[in-house]
Amino acid sequence: MEIKDAYNNWSSTYDDDKNLTRDLDEKVTRKILNPLKVKSTLEIGCGTGKNTEMLAKISGKVLAIDFSERMIERAKEKIKSGNVEFKTADITNKWDVPDDSFELITCNLVLEHIENLDFIFAEASRSLVKGGNLFVSELHPFRQYVGKKANFEREGEKNEIHSLVHNISDFLNSAARNGFTLVKLDEWHNDNNEIKLPRLITFLFNKK
Repeated sequence: MEIKDAYNNWSSTYDDDKNLTRDLDEKVTRKILNPLKVKSTLEIGCGTGKNTEMLAKISGKVLAIDFSERMIERAKEKIKSGNVEFKTADITNKWDVPDDSFELITCNLVLEHIENLDFIFAEASRSLVKGGNLFVSELHPFRQYVGKKANFEREGEKNEIHSLVHNISDFLNSAARNGFTLVKLDEWHNDNNEIKLPRLITFLFNKK
């Protein structure tokens, strides 16, 4: 199943399915970004809007994009904030936003499906104002090394979504090549169980 088709299919149950990665991502995103106050945010991979409402509270305006039309439809049903605009977009093509137009860009559980990290970091750098922040939250590469990836069930059958492995150095080097400095890197476990592999890794970058 193609990635876009998979997420369109998953959209009907995405919010209700047991999903430790989704839930942890929401928790850590709120923890890191809630203290911020910005004029404008670009949310990449808004999905069904699990982080959009929080972003609307810390931002003057939010442009929330996703390549899954059905995910966005679900998000629109839930999010009624007047400062949020939803848009379907493919971030592997040039982003339809002006240069220097956002103070914050968020990218949650998306880059595992993207081959060319440099393009994403370059477009993020172009779209951010000087001094703006880029927040990235991803399935930890350590889990990918042992075969973990995004998946959902349909009629008792497990559907795994195609993903690519990016090492921690891949994120850091791509960010540096495109004018970002690392502000904070965190690794996150479920229930603080540090014996097991971390589930998520998050990066907070600043545009020089």
